[in-house]
Amino acid sequence: MNAPLKPPALDDLIQPSEMAMSAKVFAFGIMCIGMFIALLDIQIVSASLRDIGGGLSAGADETTWVQTSYLIAEIIVIPLSGWLTRLMSSRWLFALSAAGFTLTSLLCGLAWNIQSMIMFRALQGFLGGSMIPTVFTTAFAFFDNKQRVIAAATIGAIASLAPTLGPTVGGWITDNFNWHWLFFVNLAPGLFITFAVPRLVRIDRPDWSLIRGADYLGIALMSLFLGCLEYTLEEGPRWDWLGDPVIATTAWVSGISGLLFVWRSMTYDQPVVDLRALKDRNFALGCFFSFVTGIGIFATIYLTPVFLGRVRGFSALQIGLAVFSTGVFQIATIPLYAFLASRFDLRWIMMVGLALFGLSMWQFAPITHEWGWLQLLLPQALRGMAQQFAVPPAVTLTLGGLPPARLKFASGLFNLMRNLGGAIGIAVCATLLNDRTNFHFLRLAEHLNGSNDAMLATTQGLAASFTAQLGDTVAGQAAAVRQLWLLTYREALTMTFADTFLAVMVCFVIATAMVPLMNKVAPPKAPSADAH
Repeated sequence: MNAPLKPPALDDLIQPSEMAMSAKVFAFGIMCIGMFIALLDIQIVSASLRDIGGGLSAGADETTWVQTSYLIAEIIVIPLSGWLTRLMSSRWLFALSAAGFTLTSLLCGLAWNIQSMIMFRALQGFLGGSMIPTVFTTAFAFFDNKQRVIAAATIGAIASLAPTLGPTVGGWITDNFNWHWLFFVNLAPGLFITFAVPRLVRIDRPDWSLIRGADYLGIALMSLFLGCLEYTLEEGPRWDWLGDPVIATTAWVSGISGLLFVWRSMTYDQPVVDLRALKDRNFALGCFFSFVTGIGIFATIYLTPVFLGRVRGFSALQIGLAVFSTGVFQIATIPLYAFLASRFDLRWIMMVGLALFGLSMWQFAPITHEWGWLQLLLPQALRGMAQQFAVPPAVTLTLGGLPPARLKFASGLFNLMRNLGGAIGIAVCATLLNDRTNFHFLRLAEHLNGSNDAMLATTQGLAASFTAQLGDTVAGQAAAVRQLWLLTYREALTMTFADTFLAVMVCFVIATAMVPLMNKVAPPKAPSADAH
């Protein structure tokens, strides 16, 4: 009598070629959920910072660190993911990341003051950040040929869709429940992923011997470089950049440690991040396109809610609903992308996507203080379509032709460039909003003088109205002058948003022109059992 079949032990490898397609798709889908929640949490708090600050009795300056601490920690761990994958294996790194992300999500929801919240958010970003690049390496191990195109389309959609939906999901949760549920919502999927991935993803073994030869100096230099850089970019626009001694110090530390990190990576035998991969033209260009799309995705996610909040006075939920159209159009474009990607050169599809992104920024340029969801519909629809046409081809063209050994390191660097693009893009946009608003305000104020009949008529009408309400002529005139200042500032701010969108457009014009420099990639077949 035959012995009953036993499920394979957790330490037994199952090569992708031995797995049923349904099993690979299911495992890949679970990992995509982990990537989605890790990316969603970057922006899920953005529309609810005021509520979090109120609940924790924190000021605006402290509350911004709820988002900044997560970004700093995540941007440090992403490039480490290649080395961590080899050290721990894909399944155990992903499972540990999911478990840490889930636990720290619970702690964030239970935070008792702003200091504990900032600490737990930093841990959440650091422990969960490895889920993002690990999905890339596993997808290219599971699938080959046309299946890789579909997998890359899925990953690209998640990479651009999750941050886009963050303000919408966060605004809805905060308005219908409370800010604590911004974090509690991660618990169920996080626990499921923690226990499911080790059972389903068994494509490589851990190599604990790497601990002995690890480039710990390189890790320290990279952490110092990226941490100080992210802090400088996040806080610089609010504190006058190098005019603030703390910002100046972090900028110098970032610059010096960055140079030392590059030197270490280029001279050490086994660097934690293989910068020598940038010698490959396609990989270098792909990282550049990842950087530019990061600017576009994160900068517009930053700009649109700020405009709707500061100019239109929208609530968190109203902001989320107004920007929701981008995600809808991106999802609707996925079937079209899958159809085109199997028939046309991915370089030209990416070129169309980058050009569409630039066009969407151009469509933002005529923005006025009256714009709401209806006026934002066309530019956001174009941006949603652009994200789907631009990001997945970049993933396939950059990573699709790399052998598995290089892919683990390359995916971390590729994802790092997107997040760096977002950090730098947001910092530049925040600086432009500050400087150009002052510029436009002064230009408009030059015309607000005694010879401006329209201004005099408006001021007199406002003064009469406020005088009737307040019963005091002097107070009424003062209120009228203040109202005139607010109207002028609103128009100056609106004009600045137009300038900023055009600046982002220039980045995409440059990127579109550089696409023909890429070589066509024919993705290799999935590795056989002998390759592991």
